[in-house]
Amino acid sequence: MSGPVTTEDVAPEPDVGHAEACEVELTESHVAQVGDLQVRRALPRRQRRTVGSWCFADHMGPAQVRAGEGIDIGPHPHIGLQTVTWLTDGEILHRDSLGSEQLIRPGQLNLMTAGAGVSHSEEGTAYSGPLQGVQFWVVQPEETRHGPAAFEHQPSLPEVELDNAVATVFIGEMDGVASPARRDTDHCGFDLALRPGTTVVPLREDHEYALVVVEGEVQAGGAVVTPGHLAYFGTGREEGPLTVREPARAMLVGGVPFPDRIIMWWNYVGRTRAEVEVAHRDWTDGSDRFGAVASPLARIDTGPPPWSSELG
Repeated sequence: MSGPVTTEDVAPEPDVGHAEACEVELTESHVAQVGDLQVRRALPRRQRRTVGSWCFADHMGPAQVRAGEGIDIGPHPHIGLQTVTWLTDGEILHRDSLGSEQLIRPGQLNLMTAGAGVSHSEEGTAYSGPLQGVQFWVVQPEETRHGPAAFEHQPSLPEVELDNAVATVFIGEMDGVASPARRDTDHCGFDLALRPGTTVVPLREDHEYALVVVEGEVQAGGAVVTPGHLAYFGTGREEGPLTVREPARAMLVGGVPFPDRIIMWWNYVGRTRAEVEVAHRDWTDGSDRFGAVASPLARIDTGPPPWSSELG
């Protein structure tokens, strides 16, 4: 479900997110094509690039797939980010240049750290049925973004019982319950299975938060949030009341506002245009930086960045 990020999503120059205390702010997702599936891209948008260190959120599905169909994204590169893959229905096979080959199913977490460079594929399997999930990207901080790539799979994750909801903690911590998954920044991510009524989610005042609804309709403050939108909660909140009339499913992500200016293009997260250009040249030239993926799918490439002198 990875990328790519284009200039339709964000302007092609480094920028920093703008955290703020605010009423619930709704932005509309951008519908994009990823492999054979359409996705709703909630982050990045020109109105909001980041939420904490979360810089990308693609809601895939719901879709019906048959064996050998669905998500088939060939090997492609990443730098400076972590991919956080979370399914609510179906299954996907992950392969990467570290030699990882991991099937992911609902309730499990795949977390890949790109560091200085990694490549991976995301593939369909013999599974037939509904397919739905969200892939997030997390910006790596300066301390780790030039480091080695890594991959981890968490087959089970802790849950927190709330009034009228169960929260699965896939990243970070809620009410003293912590995910075992790696974190390079102070951020969090929760899968909320909401039952009819009001659920009060505990929040941290120094975090900013956003909600991506994948099923149903959720009232948050004065806003009604449905699939295809991102609801930004801002900072300065100790709790977040969410109300539903029918069962609903939503992903709540948050974290300390990310302090650095970042640039995003295609499948890269960097700090400067030059850094992204070098990474893309390395990928295009087939350097050892990104390794090789043992995938039957064709390697993906694209032209140079839109600002590149190579276009002239």
